Amino acid sequence: MRFPHLAALRPRQWTKNLIVFAAPLFAFSINVESMLGSALAFVLLCCTSSCFYLLNDIADIEADRRHPIKSQRPIAAGAIGIRFAIGMAVTLLSLALIVGWLRSPWLGITILGYALLQIAYNLRLKQIVILDIIAIATGFVLRAYAGAAATNISLSSWFLLCTAMLALFLGVEKRKAELRLTQFNGGKTRAVLKHYSLGLLTRMESVVTTGTVFSYAIWSSGPQVKGATTPWMMLTLPFVLYGIFRYQFLSDPQEIARRNKIGNEFGVESERPEEILLTDWPILLTVLYWINTILLILFLKGQGIIK
Repeated sequence: MRFPHLAALRPRQWTKNLIVFAAPLFAFSINVESMLGSALAFVLLCCTSSCFYLLNDIADIEADRRHPIKSQRPIAAGAIGIRFAIGMAVTLLSLALIVGWLRSPWLGITILGYALLQIAYNLRLKQIVILDIIAIATGFVLRAYAGAAATNISLSSWFLLCTAMLALFLGVEKRKAELRLTQFNGGKTRAVLKHYSLGLLTRMESVVTTGTVFSYAIWSSGPQVKGATTPWMMLTLPFVLYGIFRYQFLSDPQEIARRNKIGNEFGVESERPEEILLTDWPILLTVLYWINTILLILFLKGQGIIK
């Protein structure tokens, strides 16, 4: 195994922390200072999340060793000793808390809150129906707030609402994919899945999808509703709609079956949102077009060409 210490940190999961850059984007505060602050928040959240990946792998080491895929993880495979892994986890979390507090007390408090949420989720919340999805969504909201705290940006209620709705959407989609996966391979990967059904998750998906689209649409309509600083942000709404619909398309049972005819990874893509961002080119391009459109609107507004 090459670079086992890096692999144990699960760097592919770090894409979830890119949401810290949403705060300066939504606030139209794109400058060197805000980008550096958001980058610092990104690094600190990566350290924090990797700390808990290490601790989870330590706690699940015996079960992982019996798993055909998880047995290849560095700790389960014996490439990293348990004591060393604990030392890595403690160092990462301590570094994140100390540096975060020095940057901004609110950033330190946010990272601490995120850490406490991870502890509560792993110990109890992931076993409680509905609260498990809310906990996942709360984690994304805290990530977004960390980006604002690191850059001293005041977040609007619309920004937090959009983030929360989108995070709930991803949480519901994740549970739907896990449930489909267990129905396909005949086993439960999470105890909480016994409380869910595809019908319930589909109804929940409908609610949060509507909430996501409406909250973003209202925010982008402009300052009349205390939303974006310019109504030209409505131009970004098609990218949001396409991204959501594309994600739902990829999680559709017929599309999953078509893309995974062998069946070994049935539903795995929508079970891991970070994998879709990294591997599905239409969604990746949609995100890039969305960001570029925001930057273009910001430039034109700064030049006085649009209001």
